[in-house]
Amino acid sequence: MASNPTHAFARTDRTAIGLWWWTTDRWLLGATALLVTLGMLLSFASSPAAAQRIGIDDQFHFAIRMCFFASASSVLMLAVSMLSPKGIRRAAFFIYIAAIAVMIALPFIGHNAKGATRWLQFGGFTLQPSEFMKPALIVLVSWMFAEGQKGEGVPGVSIAFLLYFIAVALLLIQPDVGQTVLITIAFGAAFWMAGVPISWIMGLGAVALAGLGSTYFLFDHVHARVQKFLSPDQADTHQVTRAAEAIRAGGLFGRGPGEGVMKRHVPDLHTDFIYSVAAEEYGLIFSWALIALFAFVVVRGLYKAMKLNEPFEQVAAAGLFVLVGQQAIINIAVNLNMIPTKGMTLPFISYGGSSMLAMGLTLGMALALVRKRPGAYGATGEFSLGGAFA
Repeated sequence: MASNPTHAFARTDRTAIGLWWWTTDRWLLGATALLVTLGMLLSFASSPAAAQRIGIDDQFHFAIRMCFFASASSVLMLAVSMLSPKGIRRAAFFIYIAAIAVMIALPFIGHNAKGATRWLQFGGFTLQPSEFMKPALIVLVSWMFAEGQKGEGVPGVSIAFLLYFIAVALLLIQPDVGQTVLITIAFGAAFWMAGVPISWIMGLGAVALAGLGSTYFLFDHVHARVQKFLSPDQADTHQVTRAAEAIRAGGLFGRGPGEGVMKRHVPDLHTDFIYSVAAEEYGLIFSWALIALFAFVVVRGLYKAMKLNEPFEQVAAAGLFVLVGQQAIINIAVNLNMIPTKGMTLPFISYGGSSMLAMGLTLGMALALVRKRPGAYGATGEFSLGGAFA
């Protein structure tokens, strides 16, 4: 007879693991575990075709590595989710400093691929420091917004913007416009959550849109991608076209596990375009279920965040869930040819060591912040940071 996992620990169990089990949100934990499992499953569907395109003899090369990264990501997520809010702030500080230091060094020691220098290569592993910088930045700016609200003379808002601009500057040097857009949206969400006047939000939104528009003229690859999107008949849109064909070929129920044909013509099928592989082999219903799973994680995460009493915990948790949700939206929108290509992975689903580990870190921090603790949740769970901007 199978044992009930909730009986593994008694409610009176005061060990670290026992306390963690009874205070963590098991719905979020289960949904994340399901995403990780689906990512490993889809890696076995995409690995043979990806290995063949690159000329790797072992057809399950990427699947085996994906399983390793998924396992490491899960361990990291669980370990981080056991931290206290104070531990999350400390971890975010050191991770941000380390990631920024590596990003500063990238122009000199980084690995260049497809016209961008975003990776640090050592041995058989490639590390993308900006992936780890993102959750750390959101936690730190949320902390600063909360400190500014206390009215004790801490220039929290100014420090938050400084941390954000440092990150953006280093991302644009690489260049990585996609990640810049992503952290800008998450930063804006945290800023809005902090209760700023609507005039500030509108002004910052206008500046962000102007900055995004300027990248069209400043970066050749951005110009090329936008032109491909706006004028597909006058540009090479091979990858997006093949991905769209794979999605259409899947129909309602898909061709079946391992039976995908069109996926073999999608160059980045195991990374940025894994969604098209899922749609071809498992169909439209599975694709909708995958989207619904991401939506569940984000919506439940935001709901739990809104119930928190502490300003820092509420803003940081909400910002982290927005970060995950927005990255999923961007990746799926690219696969559906709704926006220009961004080179962004689908959280927990796409192949990639840095992406998997960073997502484990992100969800681990979010889970830690929404855990049940004395005083964490009140009767209303409402508060306002408007005082920081009064």
